Amino acid sequence: MQTINEIQDEIIEEFSELDDWMDRYQLLIDLGGEQEALPDSDKTDQNLIDGCQSRVWLVCDRDEAGLLHFRAESDALIVKGIVSLLVRVLDGHTADEILAADLYFIPRIGLQEHLSPTRSNGLLAMVKQMRLYALAYKAKN
Repeated sequence: MQTINEIQDEIIEEFSELDDWMDRYQLLIDLGGEQEALPDSDKTDQNLIDGCQSRVWLVCDRDEAGLLHFRAESDALIVKGIVSLLVRVLDGHTADEILAADLYFIPRIGLQEHLSPTRSNGLLAMVKQMRLYALAYKAKN
């Protein structure tokens, strides 16, 4: 199992191979397209993230080993790519690992500076929601 930082380093490397931001946006769209769609039963108001301009649903489950598993979807292509990156980084880790994680890949690939202010706020809302899930599962223990 890769650490959160190993996964972040992989993502930074993938994005650093692309000089042009149009290519990076295309990579985000492609990543979002590869993501498995959520069933309609998960597309509830309860799973909708507040603070996102587009609609983003996030579901979190914990397995017997105490690892958190995230599934997400958005109705916007680039946002779907962004949330798929967050899922890739944080999925399959413990609540403590998620809460302690420094998500340095976001500034390193230039994501925040190349997003509109509303998308940037949405990114922060997604990270916050994933951390809230981790906090809630940690509190249950």
